Amino acid sequence: MCRYKYEYSNEKMIKALPTFLLVLLSYLTSSAIAPKRIITLGAALTETVDALGFGNQIVAVDVTSIYPAYVAKLPKVSQNRVLSAEGIISFSPDLVIAPEGDVSKAIAYQLKSAGIKLISIKQEYTVKGASAFIRSVAAALEAVQKGEALVKQMESNIGQSLDLVKKNPKHPSVLFIYARGTGVMMVAGKSTNMDAMITLSGGKNAAQGFSNFKPYTTEALVNANPDIILMFDFGFKSLGGINSILKMPGVNLTNAGKNKRIIQMDAELMVNFSVRLPQAIKELNSKW
Repeated sequence: MCRYKYEYSNEKMIKALPTFLLVLLSYLTSSAIAPKRIITLGAALTETVDALGFGNQIVAVDVTSIYPAYVAKLPKVSQNRVLSAEGIISFSPDLVIAPEGDVSKAIAYQLKSAGIKLISIKQEYTVKGASAFIRSVAAALEAVQKGEALVKQMESNIGQSLDLVKKNPKHPSVLFIYARGTGVMMVAGKSTNMDAMITLSGGKNAAQGFSNFKPYTTEALVNANPDIILMFDFGFKSLGGINSILKMPGVNLTNAGKNKRIIQMDAELMVNFSVRLPQAIKELNSKW
């Protein structure tokens, strides 16, 4: 009888063991792997980490990260866009999330040697790319379920924004000019984030026949003859505002110049292609 009770007891323990191990593994995973101190090296990454509920764990960011408002007050890993392993390590992070290709192999090696996990994330400038981006950030944070919930919300909002675009009969030709004063001016061609944003918002990129960015010229501006000239807010200000832009050579020969259609938009919003993509599409389309 005692032997039977002993064997029965052992059998119950063995059956319960898998459940116990799963609970233990879940506990160990959440407590040992979830990052405690995070550095984000990109505005879209910072915004996404915040949207996933990890804002309190961000200890430092790069200079492009200024949203949400509290992020602008966080320490910066550098005073410019040049990274150093020493600057990153000084904040004692256990996770660094960076755009793909932004961290050199040398710095990546130094971070690994210091026991710091580095995850590089690719960004594609499409609606599907935005969903994939959120999922990748969530996976880096060991927060897959939160990522799926955020993707579902974002995609629902995207649908609403695209419906508004379809209802808007205006489809202007738009030339995006990146400016840092008159000394640095570039035009966005195909395969750029701004080309994608213009298209998603119901416009047509006036810059045709080339990909990526190329130097701005008066001849190219006049030949493109855009209905609208689009700029980032800081670029608009660096050129002196609308009155100064309208006086630039060739601008008065374009439809945009004749109708004073010079638009400025928040830079971080326009290139987000993550959580705030629905807002970006909606706001840009409202400017047409």
